[in-house]
Amino acid sequence: MIKKILVTGSSGQIGSELVMALRSTYGGKNVIASDKCANASKKIKSSGPFEQLDVLDKDTMGSIIDKYQIDAIIHLAAILSAVGEKNPMLAWNININGLINVLELAREKELKRVLIPSSIAAFGPTTPVDNTPQKTILKPTTMYGVTKVAGELLADYYVSKYGMDIRGLRYPGIISNETLPGGGTTDYAVAIYFEAVKSGKFECFLSENTMLPMMYMPDCLKATIDLFHADFNKLKNHSDFNVGAFSVTPKLLAESIKKYMPNFEITYKPDFRQAIADSWPNSIDDSCAKAEWGWQPAFDLDAMTQDMLKVIEEKHKQGLI
Repeated sequence: MIKKILVTGSSGQIGSELVMALRSTYGGKNVIASDKCANASKKIKSSGPFEQLDVLDKDTMGSIIDKYQIDAIIHLAAILSAVGEKNPMLAWNININGLINVLELAREKELKRVLIPSSIAAFGPTTPVDNTPQKTILKPTTMYGVTKVAGELLADYYVSKYGMDIRGLRYPGIISNETLPGGGTTDYAVAIYFEAVKSGKFECFLSENTMLPMMYMPDCLKATIDLFHADFNKLKNHSDFNVGAFSVTPKLLAESIKKYMPNFEITYKPDFRQAIADSWPNSIDDSCAKAEWGWQPAFDLDAMTQDMLKVIEEKHKQGLI
C-alpha cells in the first residue's frame, strides 16, 4: 500500500494540480511536493510539505526520500519541447540525468512504485499520423522527444532488469485553466482561452489546420491517478501508454470558442513550433490503456470550452488574470 508520495516538478502545469488531487486522497502530509524553484503556490505550501529540489542533485533527493519515508515517486520535472529546442543540452541533462537519479534511488531504496510520464513528442514524422498505435516507429525530431523515448526505454529496462514497478503514459497536449503556458508546443491551446477572455482576440503560433491530440486537465489528472493506482500485474505495457480525449486544430478550437463568444477573433503567425507540431500525430489509439486499466475521458472539446471560459471569466472579474 502506497503511503508517502514524492512529486517532482510540482510547480509545473500538471504538477501544481496533481499534487492537490493526490492530497485530497492521501492527505496533505503524505504527498511531498518538490520543485527546483522555491516559489511554489500558496495552495501547495499551505496544504502539505514542500521541498526545494533540483532533480540533478541525487543526494538531496535521497535525503528527502529518507526524511519522509517516501515509497512512491511521480516524476514530472522536465524541460518541455519548445524550451528544449532553444537549449537542447539543458533538456538532455534535466530530462535524462534527472530521470536516472529517480530510477536509481527507487532501485537502491526499494521504493514500491514510480510513475514517469512520457509524451506524444516521442513520435516523429515517420510515425503513422492517424490513430497512432501504441507500438510504432519512435523517431522524434526534437530533443524533448528524444529524451522521452529514452525515458520510456530506461523505465522498461528497470522493470525487466530489476523487477521494479514503473509505469508511464504519453500525455497529449494538456489544457488547463489554472496555470499559464510553460514552454510547450501545444501551449497555444491554453493561451487562446485566456486571451479570448482578456482581449477577445488571439494570434496563434501554429497554422489553422494543425491537428493535434489534446486533453483537458481534469482528464489528465484522472488518467495519471488511475494508472498510478492500476494493478501492476494486469499491465502488459508499462511506461508507454497512449492516452487521448479529442483531437483539434486551432481553427476548430476557435470555432468552439465562438459558439460562446461570437466576436472572438483569431489570426495565425506560425513560428519554429510549427515544425515540431508537424512531426506529431493527428490522433492516437489508446485502446491498450482502455483495456489494461480502464481509461476513459470525460470531456470533449465543447464541454472543455464551456468550462474553461466559465472559470477564466470568473478569474478575470476578480482581477486574478
